[in-house]
Amino acid sequence: MSAPAAETIWDRTRLGITIGSVVLIFLAALEALAVTTVMPVVSVDLRGESLYAVAFSGTLATSVIGMVAAGTWSDRSGPRAALYTSVALFAAGLLVSGLALDMYTFIAGRLLQGLGAGGQTVALYVVVARVYPPRLHGRIFAAYAAAWVVPSMIGPYLAGVVTEFLHWRWTFLGVAVLIAAAFLLVMQRLRDISLSTDADGTAAADDGDEAGDAGTRFATRMLLAVTVAVCAVAVGFAAELPVHFGALLALLGLVVIGVALLPLLPKGTLRARAGLPSVVLTRGLVAGAFFAAEAFIPKLLMDDYAFTPSIAGLALTLAALGWSSASAAQGRWGERLGSRRIMLIAFTLIMLAMLSILLVILVWHSPWPIVIGWGLAGAGMGLLYPWLTVLTLAYSTPRNEGFNSSALSISDATGSALAVAIAGLGFIAMPLLGSGFVTVYAVAAALMLLALLPGLRLGNGRR
Repeated sequence: MSAPAAETIWDRTRLGITIGSVVLIFLAALEALAVTTVMPVVSVDLRGESLYAVAFSGTLATSVIGMVAAGTWSDRSGPRAALYTSVALFAAGLLVSGLALDMYTFIAGRLLQGLGAGGQTVALYVVVARVYPPRLHGRIFAAYAAAWVVPSMIGPYLAGVVTEFLHWRWTFLGVAVLIAAAFLLVMQRLRDISLSTDADGTAAADDGDEAGDAGTRFATRMLLAVTVAVCAVAVGFAAELPVHFGALLALLGLVVIGVALLPLLPKGTLRARAGLPSVVLTRGLVAGAFFAAEAFIPKLLMDDYAFTPSIAGLALTLAALGWSSASAAQGRWGERLGSRRIMLIAFTLIMLAMLSILLVILVWHSPWPIVIGWGLAGAGMGLLYPWLTVLTLAYSTPRNEGFNSSALSISDATGSALAVAIAGLGFIAMPLLGSGFVTVYAVAAALMLLALLPGLRLGNGRR
């Protein structure tokens, strides 16, 4: 008698959800890489160069609202409706940005995209927890990372070509059309799959008191999420104000965000307590360092080295390929390496990238170490990023999967939004050694150094 085949993410019972979720990740990757490539052109065309960073930080900030809503929604009634709503918001934001005639309308579209992207991320994490056993979590997140491979190979270059020969608007409108088509596919794939934690496939009903308490908690969390998002956007807009007022606004925003985040994150997160709190904090710091730096890579190459948008996108291509390859390695050998080794390897790769970029700006003046160095940074992120997600689920139970997944994504988005906003403010108002780019990459390197403290306290989950 032959032994039963080992479970995989491609089993018949999981095939539909695997395909559907990978398609959504693919399109999100395509949009993210395209936006980063074309933003230098968009900011000039819409006469909003001082708001360059807000186009990134605003999207990340509003994603916090989507994450909190989707996390609570998923815990109470399953992730299906949360996922559908998030995809619809994401597509609507793409249309608004693609049709914008000024920078403020463009940013409004980016804020809508953030709502959708944040909700989609959390909903998909909960889908993974409900559909796949823990031993397959590393594999499914590796599959999500692999969904970046094709966009990473063609996305930045294609966005640059579309911008050069058609118009940057099509990098948004084109993805919106693809999202609409994929939405129909995802609905069909998810239709017959149960996403409930209950044995009978239905959500448990709350009694009156429990429902009231849950409603109060949800309203409180949403208020806090909106506060975080508004303050993060305000920090980004500080670059529009005189230096002293802008600095005061940014400082006040940071304080309010720190207070508002406390109930949205596991206890002890801001104190880097070992275990899940350090996992969540590490995600925010590392994401902030990486995405603040990446937002300015195409601008650096275009402004200082006269790269075209399509050629500047090659740096993002190399980073995304490094990310995907390292994620696949994590899915296969992550358990063997363990948290400490993964953190140290990732830290080394990302810091090498930051230092190489600073060296080029200050001394070398050749663009190619920037491109190669950013490939190393992508590999570091690919190794660490999905591992932090695996650890979050390993520290979770069915009752708090939504909260913990939401907390991880909130830390990710808030850290990225604040880092991009602060880097953008520094780029405009506080250039170091005569270059705003030095400020940007000094901020990113400092965040990576700070990430070492929680990064060495991750643990390996409740396994």
